[in-house]
Amino acid sequence: MKITLDWLRQHLDGDFAVDDVVAALNRIGHEVEGVEYPAEKFAGFRVAKVLTAEKHPQADKLQVLSVDTGEGGAPITVVCGAPNARAGLVGVLGLPGAVVPATKLVLKVAAVRGVESNGMMCSTRELELGDDHDGIIELPADAPVGTPFADYSGVDDPVIEVSITPNRQDCMGVRGIARDLAAAGLGTLKPLDVPTIEGEDAPATEIRTDDPDGCPAFYGRTIRGVTNGTAPEWMRRRLEAIGQRSISALVDISNYVMFDLGRPSHIYDRAKLSGALVARRARAGETVTALNGKDYRLTDTMTVIADDNGVHDIAGIMGGEHSGCSETTTDVLVEIAWFTPERIALTGQALGLTSDARSRFERGVDPAFLDDATAIVTGHILNLCGGTPSTVTRAGTPPVASRHIDYDPALAQALGGVAIPEDRQRAILEALGFTIMELGALWHVTVPSWRRDMDGPPDIVEEVVRIHGFEAIPSTPLPRAEGVAKPTATTEQLIERRLRRAAAAAGFHEAVTWSFVSEREAAPFGGGAWSLANPISEDMKVMRPSLLPGLLSAAARNQNRGAASIRLFEIGRRYLADAERPTLAVLMTGEKRARDWQTGKAAPFDAFDAKAAALTLLEAAGAPADRLQVMAANAEGAIWHPGQSATLRLGPKAVLAEFGALHPALTRHFDVAGPVMAAQIFLDAIPAKRASGPARAAFMPPALQSVRRDFAFLAPDTLAAADLVRAIRGADKTNIVNVRLFDRFAGEGVPEGQLSLAVEVELQPQDKSFTDPELKAIADKVVAAAAKLGAALRG
Repeated sequence: MKITLDWLRQHLDGDFAVDDVVAALNRIGHEVEGVEYPAEKFAGFRVAKVLTAEKHPQADKLQVLSVDTGEGGAPITVVCGAPNARAGLVGVLGLPGAVVPATKLVLKVAAVRGVESNGMMCSTRELELGDDHDGIIELPADAPVGTPFADYSGVDDPVIEVSITPNRQDCMGVRGIARDLAAAGLGTLKPLDVPTIEGEDAPATEIRTDDPDGCPAFYGRTIRGVTNGTAPEWMRRRLEAIGQRSISALVDISNYVMFDLGRPSHIYDRAKLSGALVARRARAGETVTALNGKDYRLTDTMTVIADDNGVHDIAGIMGGEHSGCSETTTDVLVEIAWFTPERIALTGQALGLTSDARSRFERGVDPAFLDDATAIVTGHILNLCGGTPSTVTRAGTPPVASRHIDYDPALAQALGGVAIPEDRQRAILEALGFTIMELGALWHVTVPSWRRDMDGPPDIVEEVVRIHGFEAIPSTPLPRAEGVAKPTATTEQLIERRLRRAAAAAGFHEAVTWSFVSEREAAPFGGGAWSLANPISEDMKVMRPSLLPGLLSAAARNQNRGAASIRLFEIGRRYLADAERPTLAVLMTGEKRARDWQTGKAAPFDAFDAKAAALTLLEAAGAPADRLQVMAANAEGAIWHPGQSATLRLGPKAVLAEFGALHPALTRHFDVAGPVMAAQIFLDAIPAKRASGPARAAFMPPALQSVRRDFAFLAPDTLAAADLVRAIRGADKTNIVNVRLFDRFAGEGVPEGQLSLAVEVELQPQDKSFTDPELKAIADKVVAAAAKLGAALRG
């Protein structure tokens, strides 16, 4: 549904702009799909006057015009091929830079057959104002030269496109939208001007309805002596602004009333009718040629408007081609009917035919508006086309039944969630056309005839809250009802969720393998503590003692299918003799980095990749990753590669994880090619966080810049670098914030049996910068801490 701001002002009195209208419509539930500004397409076009017109020196059909642009300067030269171009003509000039609406051509200064042209005199078709292209536009001689054409033509009226929901048939006309806006406080609704027209005699054509189910009411009157010309400029401008082509005064009147008041009508040329005009059921096999030029075959379930010669209209959907008005029409018959919405919808669906009339009738137009609509259409015809009207024939009875709803104003808060004073509710409902009678605590609300969508008190609440403002409803959480379960995820489950996200973020793919393995697969891991007496198969006979057998089998299957890089993880249970142990396992094999032009070869995974993955996941699980000790792996079995594996411990006994390269014999056992790196994190070994404790300190970024110092130590080759780093970090817990190993060297210049270990120590001053004596004191502490482990500062 499209409306214009100027059209809206015909029904709404107030001081408002297009932005106010858009905001109000969206606020009360009418979604605005867009706003068009027609004046924008006429930017660069202005009223101009041709001063002289001379024959082009090199083209017989072209003229060289001297044009006054109204800017006060010298006239400009324009080359034009229109046959009506002449001196004294006032038309529309497109200046360089303007975009021609019909062709999207950007006008430029250009030479036309050797003569420079500085613009274009435009035709009606080029400006999309009609189909005439035989010559350029001719404006009245008194049109103000130099005026922007958008201002002169009145096409500067914004067009608002509104999405009307199916239940709001009353807003399928400008007046219905204006009524809602007035109720929302945007202006005052003007009274509808309904003329009083007394007919001189009975209609010259009999009017009746023989299908009361499909057409309960069929009103009409005849008007003699009309002159069907062009509709007035104001009517044509409004219709064209919303996309309707102006045809003739009589056709435009019918269209105008439909979009203005949401009330379709039809105007027949009486000379093309034979006998009575009747609303009846179609006869099976009848056909009609509609206004769109297409033929439609009808069935006896459809309502039509017909005379003695046959069908003229598909009732409520589209008129027939042969009974329409033309420039020779002198006598007309005005039809105003009420059609059953369900019949219109089914007919339209069966024929695959849509129209503006159908969209209104199938939603249900106002059944009490037939007399007023007849008078309004008749008044427009008499004002614009003249003629003498007959009296009105009223065939049938429209289904006008008074509808009442008993409403408790307290429901606005109970159902709508917002407390609205009763006087405010009354004002809203009365502005929307409802009438109210108080019956004690209840209101006896009479529903207006145009509100077919109102059924009960909740509908009244919706109207009140909608106009009052949905934004006024406070956001109130619903109370937790008795018996509603609280969140049930345990701490262990929440940790597992975090670990899944962390592993996926680190590039691993989750695997879900069987909890049962074969005895052969369990053997390298010490065998299965739990064996099934009646297994599904021998491959699923024992409960897995580790997650690695399943991951190794998955890796072998992936390698057999050509996977070059395999990164898997799984969270599950190990089944040991004493209990089930929650565990996270990761496995990496193949290419860590594919070969490329810089390095040439592909890079494989190593034990440090497994260590990095273990530390990352331990940190995600809440373990103190920065305080863990790296110690040798357990010696039992042949799982880990000696010298390329280790454990992460919190103290000498609490093993939180094991990582490194898997033993080559193990990988061969599972038919996995190449080195395989893995890690197992024992989730039940991670210390639980305290249920309560001190609040985390507020983040306070240091005000002073940190200081970094490098130290190189000669240490026994049996000393773990991690032990050295830990000892240095503990040398001054106040000032040392980080220690990082950045070099490890053995060889020339380093005594046999020793290593050169270089570390970077980061110091963070607190309230003042370090002095040289303070830095020396810290350095002495670092050296002393290293000396306790047998490491000496290199000379």
